[in-house]
Amino acid sequence: MTIDDSIITMSSLIWLFLAAFMIHDFEEIIVVESWMKKNYQRIHKLVPGPIGRIMSGMSDIKSSQFAVAVFIEFIFFIPVTYLAVEHHNYILFVGVNAVLLIHVFTHLGQSIYLKSYTPGVITGLIVVLPYSLYLFYRMLNEELVSMKEILLYSPSGLILIPLVMLGHKVGKIVIRG
Repeated sequence: MTIDDSIITMSSLIWLFLAAFMIHDFEEIIVVESWMKKNYQRIHKLVPGPIGRIMSGMSDIKSSQFAVAVFIEFIFFIPVTYLAVEHHNYILFVGVNAVLLIHVFTHLGQSIYLKSYTPGVITGLIVVLPYSLYLFYRMLNEELVSMKEILLYSPSGLILIPLVMLGHKVGKIVIRG
């Protein structure tokens, strides 16, 4: 079976990044608060060191606080996506998509390690993973980027780490528990 790549334009596929991101993060927003309340005591004992400290900081997270962090990321992603579509500047676009793809495997790893559902694992596997793989396939196939450029640009996505941390801090300030 072959995929007819002409069904969707490359510009449309790039803009669909925003939809894939939001569908994934909607799952997290919807379940993170209740999931954390239900599972924190159990998982806190299983998660060591620095990751355990991060989990501790998220133990009382409200869905609305998480949504603020997602909103900040989304606002950042709009110009990144625009630059990719309109100016063929793919550095940050490839970087954030590489991080999003890796993020799928962190969700999967968390679920395997904890032997349970974790927020984001479902949409990570059924939305983000196929989207990301198809996006990179198309970008390579249409020679928008080379594999060397994907590897070179991918670390630019690490800008998301301080952005996400800032978003969670802003969420806790704006929406008090």
